[in-house]
Parts: sequence; C-alpha cells; structure tokens
Amino acid sequence: MKTIDVRTMTEDQLSDELLKLKKEQFNLRFQEATGQLEKTARVREVRRNIARVKTIQAEKKSAKKS
Repeated sequence: MKTIDVRTMTEDQLSDELLKLKKEQFNLRFQEATGQLEKTARVREVRRNIARVKTIQAEKKSAKKS
C-alpha cells in the first residue's frame, strides 16, 4: 500500500482499511504463535501500513480543525 493511495481515501475508507489491517495483524500473530506463518515479512508490512493509515487519519483530523 502506497501513501498516495491512502491519501486519496475518505475518512470512512481509512477506518475500514484500519480495521481490515488490524484483523490481518491478529491473524498473522496467531499463525506465528502456532508455527504456520510462511511470509514473516508480511507482519512488518502490515504494521507499517497500520502506522501509515493512522498517520494520515491524524493529518486529516488536524486539517479539519484548522
């Protein structure tokens, strides 16, 4: 997921994307705990995507206040 793609999303879409990413993160952690995780790099990607979405959400909220 690229930053440009995330910036074009609405606030509702960002919330939905964040929820989806958190569910994926939970599933990846569960797979890792049970030894079924094949793509370990995906954990890092998802964590960074969550941070990216949260950052852009915060930027949009602060832009609304100004």
